[in-house]
Amino acid sequence: MISDVLAEAKEKMTKAVEVAKDDFSTVRTGRINAALFQKIPVDYYGTPTPLAQLASLQTPEARTLIVTPYDKSALKEIEKAIATFPNLGASPTNDGTIVRVTIPELTQDRRKEFVKIVRGKAEDAKVSVRNIRRRSKDDLDALKSEVGDDEVARAEKELESITKTYVDAIDEALKRKEAELLEV
Repeated sequence: MISDVLAEAKEKMTKAVEVAKDDFSTVRTGRINAALFQKIPVDYYGTPTPLAQLASLQTPEARTLIVTPYDKSALKEIEKAIATFPNLGASPTNDGTIVRVTIPELTQDRRKEFVKIVRGKAEDAKVSVRNIRRRSKDDLDALKSEVGDDEVARAEKELESITKTYVDAIDEALKRKEAELLEV
């Protein structure tokens, strides 16, 4: 019972860390990253569809992305979605078969803004991990009558150390992303 609660907490916290890292990859750096564009919603026949499902993405140069749509009729919508997506500053051009996207160099002020965004995403992930800890602690408290106070107290200490491990993983990912963002 206790091991089930702790295993479930670990599983959920692992997912929270993965989501945080995925969120970090959507914040642009000086180099273009295809992951930055994969989730951009494109209006495809009235349905918002992630760009990665509509086209292949290649990065031939540090600041250029080539988007090759599987369906050429979606070119205009893809171009419009990329141009209007916030925080990219990308300028897409459509040549009739592909969309070429170039991003400008980041200014120091813009880099600092992106660091703030990443820190906010990291804090959201930490809150998520803490919420998982709280729910797991409630589940452990509900087991007190069945397994005893000592077992629950030991499990709560283990839960705290598990939580600290995952919060530290988020902090480490944040540190790497900040260094990447501030690198000129």
